[in-house]
Amino acid sequence: MTTELHPEGPRQDPRDTGRQPLPRQEWTGPGTTHAEEPRSRSEVTARASARFEPVGRAVASARSFVRDTLQGWGFADVADDAVVLTSELVTNAVVHAGTSAEVLCLRSDDGVRIEVADRYPEREIPLQTTAVSMGSPDREGGRGLQLCAALAGHWGVEYTPTHKRVWFRLDLPERPVGTRAAGPSLPTELLPLTDGRVRVAVLQIDRTGSLSAWNEDAEELFGYAADQVTGKPLTDLAAWPHTPGTGTGIAEALRLSRWEGSYGIRGADGRVIPVYASHLRVRDTAGEPSTVCLLVRDDERAVLQTPPRAPAPDSASTTDGQTADPFELFIGSPAPDDLDGLLQRTVERARDILDGDAAFLLLATDDETELEVRASTGLPSARQRFARVPVDAGPGRYGSARMPAVHDDLTAASGAVPLLGGTGMRSVVTVPLKVEGRLTGSLGVAAEAPSRYSNEEALRLQFAADRIALAVESARLGELERLRRGSLSFLVEASDLLAGTLDRDQTLALMAQMTIPTLATWCAVYTIADQASEPYLSYVLHEDEDRIDGLKELLSKIPPPEPIPTPGARVWAAPAEAARQAALRTSWRGLGLGEHSLGDGSALGTTQATASAVGGETVVLPLVARNRVIGMLTLGKPADEHFRQEILELAEDLSRRAALALDNARLYSERTAISQSLQRSLLPPEHPHVDGVEVEVIYRAAGEGNEVGGDFYDLFPIHDGAYGFAIGDVCGTGPEAAAVTGLARHALRLLAREGYSGPAVLERLNSAILDEGPRSRFLTLLYGELWPQEDGSANLKVVCAGHPLPLRLRPDGSVEAAAEPQPLLGVMEDLELYEQALTLDPGDVLLCVTDGVTERREGTRMLGDDGLAEVLTTCTGLTAGAVAARISRAVERFASDAPSDDMAILAMRVPGLLPD
Repeated sequence: MTTELHPEGPRQDPRDTGRQPLPRQEWTGPGTTHAEEPRSRSEVTARASARFEPVGRAVASARSFVRDTLQGWGFADVADDAVVLTSELVTNAVVHAGTSAEVLCLRSDDGVRIEVADRYPEREIPLQTTAVSMGSPDREGGRGLQLCAALAGHWGVEYTPTHKRVWFRLDLPERPVGTRAAGPSLPTELLPLTDGRVRVAVLQIDRTGSLSAWNEDAEELFGYAADQVTGKPLTDLAAWPHTPGTGTGIAEALRLSRWEGSYGIRGADGRVIPVYASHLRVRDTAGEPSTVCLLVRDDERAVLQTPPRAPAPDSASTTDGQTADPFELFIGSPAPDDLDGLLQRTVERARDILDGDAAFLLLATDDETELEVRASTGLPSARQRFARVPVDAGPGRYGSARMPAVHDDLTAASGAVPLLGGTGMRSVVTVPLKVEGRLTGSLGVAAEAPSRYSNEEALRLQFAADRIALAVESARLGELERLRRGSLSFLVEASDLLAGTLDRDQTLALMAQMTIPTLATWCAVYTIADQASEPYLSYVLHEDEDRIDGLKELLSKIPPPEPIPTPGARVWAAPAEAARQAALRTSWRGLGLGEHSLGDGSALGTTQATASAVGGETVVLPLVARNRVIGMLTLGKPADEHFRQEILELAEDLSRRAALALDNARLYSERTAISQSLQRSLLPPEHPHVDGVEVEVIYRAAGEGNEVGGDFYDLFPIHDGAYGFAIGDVCGTGPEAAAVTGLARHALRLLAREGYSGPAVLERLNSAILDEGPRSRFLTLLYGELWPQEDGSANLKVVCAGHPLPLRLRPDGSVEAAAEPQPLLGVMEDLELYEQALTLDPGDVLLCVTDGVTERREGTRMLGDDGLAEVLTTCTGLTAGAVAARISRAVERFASDAPSDDMAILAMRVPGLLPD
């Protein structure tokens, strides 16, 4: 940094080189009509300039330069606004534009003009005829012009081929020459009111806090003679207010270099007298410190109170004419309507107030045991955001959170402020945020140089914290309320989605998709089959689909987290560490330092991207259902990010619901697999090939997940070229009907192969059904035996026990019943059944169906036997498969609703002998 001071009158700008200036493009703010107008209003009486290179310390150095310059000129009342504006403009130059910044301060009789120039003139030149958009005030950079518009009386931007220069002018209030601070001239009736003679009590307090001096005005005000109070501690007389949010006590105030404020003094009559006090810390020639206290009645505070700084025109006055507080003015220009915006404004303002290099703000948890990082500036905030530190004293704990604290050198007090570890900050001042005596947060400002801060800076920062504490707490509670309402809605929706499926894979996918990106950046679900099994990586999801494969590969190479049933989230460091190691090894190989150098940079980029995606905080939540750990839900953040406590609590609620849904899906899958396996055992194997006869079967069981119902069919060889076939219908549907189905099918095969005739087979089956007792169900059954003949025909014997009659289709299109009805099974003990013989000639079709076909309904209409016969007449010349398919389609199309009954269709056709 190079600096020039010119206290004399106007002289040539040190940046001028003697050349003729080139034409320049100008754009001015609304406060003036021309860029040169403010400079020409009054004579420049002094100037100071400095140049700052684009290094990390440049912005802080520029703030110090401007503050020291203005205070040296006696312009302390505009120094705060000037520092804030300079900080933003220099940041734009050295950080965003990446060039050096030149700062020029010009003093005049009625104000100060400050110019900040950089060497990036082609950057964002606005057009004179185009409205300029300021952008969002909540973005990280680019607020310099907005602040100029809010705080400066006049401002503008000038462009030349080599420079871009932003200037602003801060006007001074009208005041007599020689005064350092003054208020406006007021009518007599508006002057502060006093009660007779104004008495100023002068007290002196020694280093032990005891009174060593007590003047006559003090005796008059409080009723004590000097010898009555000399040697007594001031705390015996002072009634120090316990104002909510104020963390400074009288003992601390007496040790500060300067302090102003209100408290009370207990008079000799026992009454508390409100006073306004101004404390000044001094030392005598021997170096002994003491504090001089000037006290007046509180209603006469104007005698001692430092006058407020006059605001810039149209910027610091409220609509009712009252002067706004400078800190509140900055926060409210405009006031962010969200908590994060308010906190970010707070730390930036705190940094500028104390000319710090960094600032941070932490919010306390409800039980005040932990502090969570919520905003910072000048620090690697991404890696610290939402990090949590305990409040109580101890290694790695934030022991100074509850009281104002100043640390001159953090290298000598390692761990005093855990947030600043490894950041290069040496000195720090921290103050608490309190509301109604409860710790709600902590605000701190840090500097790279040691011993930068004293108790005076701590007091200034505490006053700022007291002003903003209530607003921050109100915004935090509002955010929590919105988060809780959103969490409730999220959990309700999640419960509905999880309850809507019993598929395990779909449940895993839903579980991951609900967390991304609402709760985390990436998610992995581990499942555990049984207590003896290791966790298995079942599902991986990342908000960026291109990262999923790399993430899955990384997680598959590290041991899974330990399945601990303890509720709550626990940190899992393995993924982040593995990602860093993988990225490091890939970088070495990419540089040719490893065993095998990479041919291109694709693998390097992939590994580094994966490391960035996984490098943040990772937590594991157990999936516990029915007192057993069935898996783990793993949530992760990208590099340098942490989880909020509220998000972890929401994730824990979700994990409980997801665990139960996943276990329900597992149980359902297991039971479905068992049920389907048992049902498949009741179905006949593939029907055998019958020489000279086409056979086609269509079977559909009603009900979700049912493969077998009350309808059944079978086709099996008996002996010597004879085949048995059956089609039946058990009363009812579902597992109970399927049990009788299995009994009937196996009994038919066994009895037929024992050589029994058709009637004997059905009579014995009838007895077996009746033996089931209460579990028995009546059964309709068509049973027959088939003998293909050498001449291309087929002989059949059939018994129709209460079943829909089989239909015979002839080649000429005629349809007729192929059997007579007989009693059904499972009702009477003594049955007299008989069999009927028939011959299927070449081209004939025998169609056997269950009542699920004939009783298909649409309102009051029913397909019936006649409807089935009518459809069958259209099947002349079709194969057995085509006939069965046409009947099935006719049944489905007969009604708009899905079939609600089991259905079986057995079609047999004799095609005849093929010609030689």
